[in-house]
Amino acid sequence: MKKLVIVALLTFGINALNAQEKKPQVVEASCGQCQFGMKGKAGCDLAVRIDGKAYFVDGTDINKHGDAHAEDGFCSAIRKAEVVGEIKNDRFVASSFKLLPLKKDDHNNHDGHKH
Repeated sequence: MKKLVIVALLTFGINALNAQEKKPQVVEASCGQCQFGMKGKAGCDLAVRIDGKAYFVDGTDINKHGDAHAEDGFCSAIRKAEVVGEIKNDRFVASSFKLLPLKKDDHNNHDGHKH
């Protein structure tokens, strides 16, 4: 019985450490089809771009973060989001997804002109 308890505590401890290791990261977030040119699904779906590669997102939905078709929505703009999660089966599985507020310069392109 003692061995079972020790194994259970070790397993719990390892899982707790793994959960703590997943730190928030800031990524680009947008509509996979409209902004990132992703194929394979019809309609509009939330995606994130990490290290230059886009992944559809599980764990949240494009419509949970405002009007996707508004001027600053995911189908019209690439936004920044703070996320926690992992890539599984070529998808980003989010355990946390926080859309970051727009900054003044987010509406400008690199040469200072408005889009």
